[in-house]
Amino acid sequence: MSQLSIFRGAIASSFTALMLISCQTSDLGTSSPTQEPLSNVQKSATNPKAVQGLTYGPIVNIDGEDYYLAGVPDGMNGATDIPGHYWRRTGDNALIGKHFNTGPFGKAKWWNSSVPDGALLYIVNGGIAEWSMKISKEKAKMGFVHYHEFVRVSDGKLHPTKVLWLQHIAVRHFYLDGGPHPELTHFVRPGIDTDFIPNGMTPYQPE
Repeated sequence: MSQLSIFRGAIASSFTALMLISCQTSDLGTSSPTQEPLSNVQKSATNPKAVQGLTYGPIVNIDGEDYYLAGVPDGMNGATDIPGHYWRRTGDNALIGKHFNTGPFGKAKWWNSSVPDGALLYIVNGGIAEWSMKISKEKAKMGFVHYHEFVRVSDGKLHPTKVLWLQHIAVRHFYLDGGPHPELTHFVRPGIDTDFIPNGMTPYQPE
């Protein structure tokens, strides 16, 4: 399967994610009478309880080597990840995730200052592929405007060629006024957020 076909397949993934948004709130990671309140789960990223089958700080095997998503080491056994994100791998080059309003080491309301702590902000589609301008332009058409780095579990070095391309699908109205780049504050409406840290056109240059 070519790298561009991965992103063409994201159209179907986006439809699935939008269907998830339309499901009952208990399916979106919010609290229910039989479920621990999400804010309690999110307070400590080292809590081993997964959020409805998703994992914070997962190990992602790429080409025979284990990687984390780059971030602070606040996961189990020092695993790193993007704060507030929980993941499930759905294919060799695909992940789906949920992005909650919590920060590194459980910092409250890190991504947004007014939405409740631990609230669901986005459904996230991820595709593993290399960076190239051709790929960047193709995936931008589908809302994959941000890529994130992988770091090798064994030594913390960046993957030499591959990144995780991300499409964030908002589930509510809010201002993204926090996170790692508060200078990129913008108003978010339900649907694909094409302004989410748009670094896709910046060449990937691992150290």
